[in-house]
Amino acid sequence: MAAPKALWPDRAQRLAEQARLSAQLSDALEEIGQGHVAHTPTPAEVQAALRRFDFETPLAISEVSDAVIDLMKDGMVHVMHPGYFGLFNPAVVFPAVLADQITATLNPQLAAWSHAAAANEIERHTLTAIARRFGWPSEITCGHFTSGGAEANLTGVVCALTHAFPRFGDEGVQAIDGAPRLYVSVESHLAWLKIAHQCGIGRDAVRLVATDGQGQMDEAALSRAIAEDRAQGRRPFFIGATAGTTNAGMIDPIAACARIARTEDLWLHVDAAWGGAAILGARPPARMAGIDLADSITMDAHKWLATPMGAGMFICRHEAVVGEAFRVSASYMPAATESAGDPYSHSVQWSRRFIGLKLFMALAALGWDGYRAHIDQALDLANRLALRLRAEGWPVLNDSELGVLCFIDGETGLDPGLIAERVVADGRAWISPARFEGRPVLRACITSHFTGPEHLDALVAALDTARRLGA
Repeated sequence: MAAPKALWPDRAQRLAEQARLSAQLSDALEEIGQGHVAHTPTPAEVQAALRRFDFETPLAISEVSDAVIDLMKDGMVHVMHPGYFGLFNPAVVFPAVLADQITATLNPQLAAWSHAAAANEIERHTLTAIARRFGWPSEITCGHFTSGGAEANLTGVVCALTHAFPRFGDEGVQAIDGAPRLYVSVESHLAWLKIAHQCGIGRDAVRLVATDGQGQMDEAALSRAIAEDRAQGRRPFFIGATAGTTNAGMIDPIAACARIARTEDLWLHVDAAWGGAAILGARPPARMAGIDLADSITMDAHKWLATPMGAGMFICRHEAVVGEAFRVSASYMPAATESAGDPYSHSVQWSRRFIGLKLFMALAALGWDGYRAHIDQALDLANRLALRLRAEGWPVLNDSELGVLCFIDGETGLDPGLIAERVVADGRAWISPARFEGRPVLRACITSHFTGPEHLDALVAALDTARRLGA
């Protein structure tokens, strides 16, 4: 029996609607690139526009898609705009967009290897290729794609707890003879606090280690913190080094963290959600040295690798630990294969979308050289922007190797939050206020492959205009 036409239109209508939508989206991107970066309507305005959708009377697909695109054009910060210098949300690459369409249409379910053998092996192949760029031999690599960096980091903590406290998986925190402690820098992504809560060890388990004055974890402070906790009967189990802090794009001393982890018998995890992509550039950051010694790594394809949201990655050198951390069996699931673990028994998720196809297709279409050019262009533009800012009286305070600039108004000392608000209102660029080593700053990051020198000029012009308005 054929599906009702409302559920699955005939071939001619499907092709027509897809062609129409493709043209609409192309037009929308051109319009977005020529307009303001940010549109922030009030909740009441968006809610009023949605009242026409009462779900009582079916509407034509074209009418619905028109309305949704209009709502989004007028109701979001546009990361596809070349003037977006914001958080780690990039303009996406086209092969990855096509991958999302393939995944949505064929809809594989990756929970069990046998139900999506090709999809699971595509993901394994892609993760292995990435792990080898980090210096890991392929035969010791396991892992999976995640919804994002927070899930990948959570996975790292669960694995570390399972490794350090063998009875934790069955008995929980009561199996730990002392308060557990994990160590991350004060500049790390504070999803760690949520992760500790989710794991049942509590937010107090997170020890925020001081930085060295340049936004990087202080290795001496880390050693002292571990020694203090051991002296007080606590149970250190995890070091989380950051390769690309959110505020300032700084890299913790990974090699030193690896040495301390080895000495103290702790799990070393590297949160390289943003900065991990820099290994693909022509000039990998020197401070990334030691990442090949990590027990596990987080990296997000939906950041610098420019795939659509969300496409995190978790890679780990201890497959047996991952299997034990998420050990489960169910009669309604197919039997595991001998040569490949089932994702549902090796990850936080159970049912899971084919996330990895986005990165696979992008890598296959662009190649390592294409991504190298993408990374290097961003870094070159960041260096160019730093020179422009300093020349115009905007001192850059951080020394990031990852394209993130923290700067202040060196002439008037205006509040960075006020300046950012004025720049965003101007419409030519989007930047944000942040804090670097406790100091309020402005933050700009090169995230879009659409960005060119002319957009740097527009940002500097918007900054100068904001400064001239005074307090």
